[in-house]
Amino acid sequence: MATTQLTASSISGNGFASFEGLRSTCIVKAVSFTPLKHNNSRSFSRLVVKAATTVAPKYTTLKPLGDRVLVKIKTAEEKTVGGILLPVTAQSKPNGGEVVAVGEGHSAGKIKVDISVKTGAQVIYSKYAGTEVEFDGSKHLILKEDDIVGILETDDVKDLQPLNDRVLIKVAEAEEKTAGGLLLTEAAKEKPSIGSIIAVGPGPIDEEGNRKPLSVSPGNTVLYSKYAGSEFKGADGSDYITLRVSDVMAVLS
Repeated sequence: MATTQLTASSISGNGFASFEGLRSTCIVKAVSFTPLKHNNSRSFSRLVVKAATTVAPKYTTLKPLGDRVLVKIKTAEEKTVGGILLPVTAQSKPNGGEVVAVGEGHSAGKIKVDISVKTGAQVIYSKYAGTEVEFDGSKHLILKEDDIVGILETDDVKDLQPLNDRVLIKVAEAEEKTAGGLLLTEAAKEKPSIGSIIAVGPGPIDEEGNRKPLSVSPGNTVLYSKYAGSEFKGADGSDYITLRVSDVMAVLS
């Protein structure tokens, strides 16, 4: 095993991007390494930096095209319910906001389908969806309508109205004991992939412009894919998840 000591303030070499500002001495232990491929911009192929695009003040309107929607991002909470100030690192990034503009819709076969959400609606969207834009002094997100999970007009996720082919599930509580009767600690409890459907979307649109009803209904107890969907914490402390109906694997009875 080789030990390398780095003390320089700027390090570069063939196959490596430059690192600026390395001030303190550090020890790097390496068993083996492979040089990184680089291009003229010296960027890592797997490093993704997502920054907001700033729209100049001279532009006063922003009109989404096609099936895209412009959402004004909800500001992160700066205090707890008890009034304690949260540091920036502890403030949860919101994944909801208000629809401020919508596109003209999209085509399904020969049928033109309008956007199903209206301006003014409070929506929840997929965590990594869309493109962030600084516009009119506020942060916005341009995303496809299909990236909108549902409409939420209250502060409680149990009131979410799923859109299209999505469903809202209340996650079953984790088992407190093993099959042999041993009590489980919080860390040892396995997160279940079972829950009860609270609400369902109207279904996807077929090529004739008609909604195709979903194969599950509110009240069904279902088994769903373990790593699918978006998770939320309800006002009552219960866990909820929204996912596409295709991620529901079975109905339990």
